Amino acid sequence: MSECTVANEFLCKHSMFGGLQDDELLLIKSYLQEHTYPQNTVILQQGQSNNSVHFIVEGEVAIVRQAETSKKQSRIITTLHKGDSFGEMELIDIQSCAASVISLTETHIITLSNKDLYQISLQNLKTYTMLILNLARDISRRLRSADEMLALSKNRSTLGPASSSL
Repeated sequence: MSECTVANEFLCKHSMFGGLQDDELLLIKSYLQEHTYPQNTVILQQGQSNNSVHFIVEGEVAIVRQAETSKKQSRIITTLHKGDSFGEMELIDIQSCAASVISLTETHIITLSNKDLYQISLQNLKTYTMLILNLARDISRRLRSADEMLALSKNRSTLGPASSSL
């Protein structure tokens, strides 16, 4: 494997690599794979397998979800930019992609696979543990954000004033 050319500064700014030292980042960089996708390229397809987390180094992608009841209906869930990541859920639940990811501009990403994470766990358990904890925190933040969006949805029933007995 060739060493990733992405600077440690990029990795240091991403939440998944928070709390890691330079030697740990060097270990991780040895596993990172770089990819560049032209505009309007499907990077991940909803329903297909994915075994990697993807980090956007440059560019912008749309996360698009098709309705399960109608393949003709789809909705852009969110747009991700430089510094964001996607594919984390599949690393944890080992299921197919919950949504498609489409490049809106030419997009440069780096990836870290399940297999790579396993190799890191064998070489440095502390680094692996920190990566997984950071990954869990990222997923938790996204879940809280989704909860907030659902709570603010106009089509939701309300219970009235908040009750301390709940």
